Order: sequence, then C-alpha cells, then structure tokens
Amino acid sequence: NEGGFLYYSLFYFFSFCLIIPKFAGLDAGFDQREGLRSFAWFSRSTIRKSCPGSSSPLVSFGRSIWSMRREQVHSMEPNHEFSAQESELELFQKQVTDRFQELAAVNPDELLSIAWVRKLLDVFVSCQEEFRIILLKNKEWVSKPPLDRLVAEFFERSVKALDICNATRNGIENIRLWQKHLEIVVCALESQQRALGEGQLRRARKALVDMALAMLDEKGSGSTFSYRNRSFGRHNTSKDHHRRRSSGGHSRSLSWSVSRSWSASKQLQSIANNLIPPRGIEIAATSGLAVPVFTMSSVLMFVLWVLVAAIPCQDRGLNTHFSIPRQFSWGNPLQLLHERILEVSKKREHRNSNGLLIEICQAERCARQMTDLVDMVQFPLSEEQKMEVEQGVQELALICKAFKEGLDPLERQVSQVFRSIMNCRTEGLEFCSKSNSLE
Repeated sequence: NEGGFLYYSLFYFFSFCLIIPKFAGLDAGFDQREGLRSFAWFSRSTIRKSCPGSSSPLVSFGRSIWSMRREQVHSMEPNHEFSAQESELELFQKQVTDRFQELAAVNPDELLSIAWVRKLLDVFVSCQEEFRIILLKNKEWVSKPPLDRLVAEFFERSVKALDICNATRNGIENIRLWQKHLEIVVCALESQQRALGEGQLRRARKALVDMALAMLDEKGSGSTFSYRNRSFGRHNTSKDHHRRRSSGGHSRSLSWSVSRSWSASKQLQSIANNLIPPRGIEIAATSGLAVPVFTMSSVLMFVLWVLVAAIPCQDRGLNTHFSIPRQFSWGNPLQLLHERILEVSKKREHRNSNGLLIEICQAERCARQMTDLVDMVQFPLSEEQKMEVEQGVQELALICKAFKEGLDPLERQVSQVFRSIMNCRTEGLEFCSKSNSLE
C-alpha cells in the first residue's frame, strides 16, 4: 500500500526530528507541538490523497499521537503552577526574614523607641497583607483539612489580638495624660520670660505629684481603662473630656467594660498556646501553605508581645512562654530581638517601669530628678540650682516634643493593625463559608 508506506516513512522522519532535540537537552516543547500538528495534518491529507477509499485506522493513529503529546503537555501545567506557588511562598519567607533582620540591626538607643515600634507595626501590616493575598490565591486549599484547622486557629488568635490592640490604644492615652503633666512642669519652670518664684514652683510640684500618682495607679492596677470592643474611629466628646478632667487626673475609658481581672500577659499566653511548627505531613498535605500560616501566627505573637512590653497595659508582663523556631530563616532575627528586649527589661532602672518604651523610661527618670530638685530648692535660688532647673526643663521639653510628634502616628498605626487583622479574618471566614456552602 503506497499510502501506508508513505505514512510510516513520514512517521519515522518526524519521530527522528522530535527525539534528537530531546536527547540533546534542548527545550523544544513549542517546536515539538508544531511538528506533531504538521505531522497529523500532513499524514491525514496524504492518506486521503493516496488512499481515498481507505480511511480511518491510519488517520486515527496520527490523531492519537498528537492527542498523547497534548495530554503530556497539559499534565505538566500543574507542575508549573506548583512551582509558581512554591516560589511565592519562598518569597514570603524571605521578605519576613529581611524585614526583621532590618529591625534587629538597630542600635540600643533606637530599640523600643516610638520610631522603632512604628517600624515594627509597618512590618506587621505589610506581612499581613501579603499573607492575605496568599490565602485569597489558594482558596481551594483553605477549606480543606488540615489547612482549614490551621487557618481557623490563626483567626482565633487574631480575635484575641484585637483586645491587645485596644489595650495598647488605651495605654497611649495614658501616656498622653503623663505628657500633659510634664507640659505643665515645663510651662511653670521656664525662666526665659520671668523670674522663677514660689508660685511656679508649687504648680510644678503639684503636676509632678499628679503624674507620680497616675503612674503609681498604672503600676498598681495595670490600667484603669476598659478594653473590649473599643472603636478606633471614635472621638472623645466634650463630656468625656470633662469627666476625665474632673476625675483627679486619672483617665477613665467610657467604652464597654470588661472585668478588671483581664490580663494582657494571660491573653498573650492564650495566643501562644499550641503555637508549634507544622509537621512534615501537614506541610505536604497543604501544598506548603501550612508554613506561611505558622509564620504569620509567630509574627503576630511577637508583635503583640513587643506592644505589651513597650506600652502600659493591664497586668503587662514579659514572662509569656513561647518558642521561636530556629529552622525558619526568620527565626534568628526574632530570637535576637526577643533576647535584646528581655535584657532591657532586666536592667535595674526598668524593673518597675510602666513600659519599656524609651520615651516612657526617659519621662520617669526626668520626673524623679525634677521632683527631688523641686523639693530641695530654697529661695533665693543659687546659680547652680538655676542651671539644674533649666537643664531639667530642657530634658522634659524634649520628651514632651517626642510624645507630641510620635504618639498620634503610633496610635494611627495601632488602628491600622487592628483593621488589617479584622479585614483578613473577615475575608477568610467569608470565602471559607462560601466554599463550605458549595460543597
């Protein structure tokens, strides 16, 4: 049969053209597909012309070869998708590592300053947004076990994190109260426009006593604020302001209250419970997505721990037990920061501090020095005493400036963290519920 001979000749010729590049290690995927198309088309037309009466066995054989190759090409596409997903997850791990390495590289004078805490919150918001995008791109995995359980645990930790965000915001309000007392001291003792008299000294002494009482109240009861369900968008009314002014300098929240037994350290411990690295079988069963869930849970835990350490909170403490795994690249900078902050907390001057924020420690130290100085002053003032008062006033003025410039942006960033956590959780629960309803 002339058609059969010609067909098989073409078959061997095209096979030779397709196999040689394969063994040569060349990427000829596109050319191979084109060659097979040409082969199938040319063979069909040739057989139709050579053997118009005979049909299908040879023609269908040509088609089957192209079909086999097309199935092989399609079977490789999921591998490309998996490779892209794997690259995205690795990029997320790298970005988390790089950002925390930058935070860990700061000088001791910058660690736990308002500016540093703001950078930390920026890092968290960025990581949270990238994590949210990863979840959205992998909706089909989120609703399947075991990833559904891991994501549900993350969202449960997120709910508990909102309370700490609220407590942090109230702690910032507490700092603002201390700032007002310090501003009164600065205003009373500034001697540039008038001579320092006994009236100004009494006013400064009263402001220092009020500040000491407010700080003592903060140490004794943790915080007198209420915490749960505080809205970050809410503004204080004039009535709220009047009630705080008339409460003897002790600020009170008018939001919905919780028990005074609420504890920031216990809340942290409940978030840290069962926070363990995913097992190999969980990583394999979730196509690697268990790793970013654990990464984001660890980042959330660490950021909340820093906020409680730095900002006045109810029953704040640093004795929360949580482990930072070394097998992840971001574990080293987190562990380094954890150790450095613990070292700061063990310093003698910080043991009874209301917070490890640098500006708070400076305010407490300057307030003690000014209190001792004001108690020892006798009129008429000596030149040495005048210089000491002026120096103390200058230090207090710098602290007030740092509070004035830093607290408002810090509060807005805490609010942004709050909304970021809420949005991620809301979107996650929505597409989880939709997936369950479709099933």
